[in-house]
Amino acid sequence: MSARHVISFPIEGQRFNFRVAGVIIVDGHVLVCREDDDGYTMLPGGRIELGEPSGLSLEREMEEELAMPANIGPMIATSESFYRREDEDFHELGFFYEVNLPGQAPNGASPWLQRPDEGHILSFYWVPLERGELERFNLLPRWLPDFLRNLPDAQVHIAHDERGPA
Repeated sequence: MSARHVISFPIEGQRFNFRVAGVIIVDGHVLVCREDDDGYTMLPGGRIELGEPSGLSLEREMEEELAMPANIGPMIATSESFYRREDEDFHELGFFYEVNLPGQAPNGASPWLQRPDEGHILSFYWVPLERGELERFNLLPRWLPDFLRNLPDAQVHIAHDERGPA
């Protein structure tokens, strides 16, 4: 087996990421994930590996993170997000796919699932789309809560810069 290389690399105090994420919505709730040392949540997924199609990458990430079958649906959106975390400016390309988890639904447990991943604990939560709950869970990138509440009818591209003034 050849070496695996995630598409994430630093360049002079900045970082480029190529990320794929699953939009999993059931009964008015969306599945989000928090890594144990982060103060924010994100959609389940991860970084794409060099030479790996994005849909296959998301399938691999769902298996690694959730350890359950996931049906990868159509791409919903692409994004270019610019943000700052831990003294580093990020330029992130994101591919967002509709995902279905057969037989899985919100059950009131919080967190719904916890799994080890690369030396961290991932906690998954079903968060209501309404009532500001996504903001309370600090879902990033910041454009996601409104996007998830108003999913488009066709694939869209979003460019979002939250770095603030230089």
